[in-house]
Amino acid sequence: MFVLGNFIIAIAQVLNVALTIYLWIVVIRAFISWVSPDPYNPVVQFLYRATDPVLTPIARALPPMGGMDLSPIVLILIIYFLQWFVVKTLIQFGLALNGSLA
Repeated sequence: MFVLGNFIIAIAQVLNVALTIYLWIVVIRAFISWVSPDPYNPVVQFLYRATDPVLTPIARALPPMGGMDLSPIVLILIIYFLQWFVVKTLIQFGLALNGSLA
């Protein structure tokens, strides 16, 4: 069973890295929104394409806040929740199957 445990731990660690990278993409996108970025810049286009599918439904669900967009903050909290709950639960499950964190 240690092979399955190690596999689950590896999935949890890859998920944690992916969530961390996405967290930084959201943070950078939020900082970029404070200035007037060139909409034709490939980096700006990537940031919008990577975050809009997730931020748009969150923004629709939030009540109007006088022009402030709190959806990036809500998304960051969701990412932290996923890291603290889902990733740690997967790691503990993998350890229970005699996996190791080496």
